[in-house]
Amino acid sequence: MDLTSQPHRRFNPLLDEWVLVSPHRAKRPWQGQQEKEQAEVRPAYDPTCYLCPGNTRTSGITNPKYEHQYVFDNDFAALLPEGEPGTYEEGGLLRAEAETGHCRVICFSPRHDLTLPEMPIAEIRRVVDVWTDEFRTLGADPNINYVQIFENKGFVMGCSNPHPHGQIWSERTVPDLPAKEARAQKAYFEKNGRTLLSDYLAIEEKTKTRFVVENDTWVVLVPFWAVWPFETLVLPRRAVQDLTQLNDQERDGLADILSQLTIKYDNLFEISFPYSAGFHQRPTDGQDYPEWHLHMHFLPPLLRSATVKKFMVGYELLANAQRDITAEQAAERLRALPAVHYKAAQAKPA
Repeated sequence: MDLTSQPHRRFNPLLDEWVLVSPHRAKRPWQGQQEKEQAEVRPAYDPTCYLCPGNTRTSGITNPKYEHQYVFDNDFAALLPEGEPGTYEEGGLLRAEAETGHCRVICFSPRHDLTLPEMPIAEIRRVVDVWTDEFRTLGADPNINYVQIFENKGFVMGCSNPHPHGQIWSERTVPDLPAKEARAQKAYFEKNGRTLLSDYLAIEEKTKTRFVVENDTWVVLVPFWAVWPFETLVLPRRAVQDLTQLNDQERDGLADILSQLTIKYDNLFEISFPYSAGFHQRPTDGQDYPEWHLHMHFLPPLLRSATVKKFMVGYELLANAQRDITAEQAAERLRALPAVHYKAAQAKPA
């Protein structure tokens, strides 16, 4: 079968789902919605920003004049740590149950004008350490069974503040997508005695066709089953269950690989590239999960340019996911981009 031009389906073993790939549609003309480009110039400090050091948030709490990272409880949390337990049931079909948890915000930098690809690797490593500490602390709560670390970057992804930041939602139950990945990984491990993602990485290593960047401890690739146009999967070479099990070299490697990847993303259309990204890790209920292989998803919406994004509508909402450019084409485009951020390259004297 010709994967480069023939319509076909690809299987996602992590979710037990399929994605329709239609390579021939990449050439179709576009006269639809185009997004406004996000303003690139921001001050290092914005007196109106709720996340900048020393500023007062809408809650009335004043941020400390932090010099590196700053973590606080979300003023508009989707989950609350306290609440009456309870359930609702009617007719066997209508069901609801109370849910509790914590929502935290992590400011990656005191600089309002920076994002991860423009931060020094040493500062990204500090972010990795904060992610790890928060996972450990929140996961130790007996009422918390899953910790979801994520970042929404860019207004097109619904980000309400351009200051570099991410979030952590931790809750009593395991959310749907990690739960589906948990079932698939457990079934594979019980059958093969190895993690699903270890064996998947071994297959990808043979040709590196879908590799984007790599270092001694981490690999970034466009997964064979990718849904979003420039979706990537960040994988540690060693199978670990969560961030706390990474050694110093692997934490350094994670900071380096995130810098490499996000620089390439920005360089693709020479903008501050929007995405949603986050880690999938083992549940925190105190059980052992040898089948879990820590990984990070990057899910960017842009398709053709800085202003044309992929829409999940029609067939995607009513049938299953669909994409036009292949995973191999996306990886090739990302892989070929320079390793130096386009702003730094433009700033160099001729």
